[in-house]
Amino acid sequence: MRRLEQLAIAAVVVAAVAVPTAYHGWPTTLIGNIFTASLLGCGLTLIWWRTQPRLVALLGAAFLLVPAFLGDSGWFPDTTFAIIGLLTLVAALGWSGRSAWVAAIGLVVYLSTLWWVLGDTSEVALVMFSVPSFLAGTVLRLRRETADELAHRGRELEEERELFAEIAVRHERARIASELHDIVAHAISVMVIQAAAGQRLIDRDPVQAEQVFADIAESARQGRDDLQRLVELLGGTEVSGPELSLIGEVVTRAARGGLDVSCRFEGERDGFAAPTTHVAFRVVQESLTNALRYAPGAAVRVLVNGSGRALTVTVENDHALRDHPRLSGTGRGLIGLRERVQELGGRFAAGPAPGGGWRVEATLPGGP
Repeated sequence: MRRLEQLAIAAVVVAAVAVPTAYHGWPTTLIGNIFTASLLGCGLTLIWWRTQPRLVALLGAAFLLVPAFLGDSGWFPDTTFAIIGLLTLVAALGWSGRSAWVAAIGLVVYLSTLWWVLGDTSEVALVMFSVPSFLAGTVLRLRRETADELAHRGRELEEERELFAEIAVRHERARIASELHDIVAHAISVMVIQAAAGQRLIDRDPVQAEQVFADIAESARQGRDDLQRLVELLGGTEVSGPELSLIGEVVTRAARGGLDVSCRFEGERDGFAAPTTHVAFRVVQESLTNALRYAPGAAVRVLVNGSGRALTVTVENDHALRDHPRLSGTGRGLIGLRERVQELGGRFAAGPAPGGGWRVEATLPGGP
């Protein structure tokens, strides 16, 4: 395609310069042939206008100065003014930014030189075949630069979109991991503790052992229901989050599992947003799971305070009274809780309690 374009440009130049010169009468002197050859060279430089526009503009201008200084030694076809127009068009395309202003000043100086060399009878033709084409080239260049800038912006936006999508995927994976951790870790911890208690009671107190195993079945069902809720949530089904009343239920199940736990509600209990109550529920659930694992026999106190414009959840346990069972955690529990609380704009603290033991406190904004 590029080759055809170059052949077409060469044919147009020959038709604009050589054919009219031959029709008028080909020059017989050396200077006359140099005159015509310079005009042909001026036009043939346009063959490389796509790859070397600046070089084409400079060489074309230099070739055009030769017949201008030779004066009447040759014949200047009127069709050659079209080549001048194309050269000024290429010059406008070749420079951009501040360089374009320098090119415009250079064009004015060049045209003034041609006018001075050729005499004062060619100013109209010079202006008509140079200034409009230079302005047209400037418009085309600005349009091309705008298109390139828009394409660059589009690529940047696409890269940002891919980055945001990757971050969203990572965030969603972390959320799913936290949900799975909370559901599975709590259910398994409770069932292991209850199973150990049932093994001790099965010979001593069969009736109490039967109740323990019933509690194990209830914990398993609750874990299954939580997993089903997570599956529905991942499938796009709208699932309501746990209410604050479910905190009492999870405390009751932990108490049946052998945990010495008490729960107290203060202030408002209704009207909180679903994300707030969901995180509050997970804070209590994870804290009770850790107490079952690492502080068996210790008293645990749960306080849910809904006063003011925030919901505060505090879970504090005393020192362990006996060796804890070998239930190793993943280390993601408290980290996941901190991330969830901070995502809602709240505050989270976990560490040793002033009187010994362990204390977890989360303050969630968005009161009733």
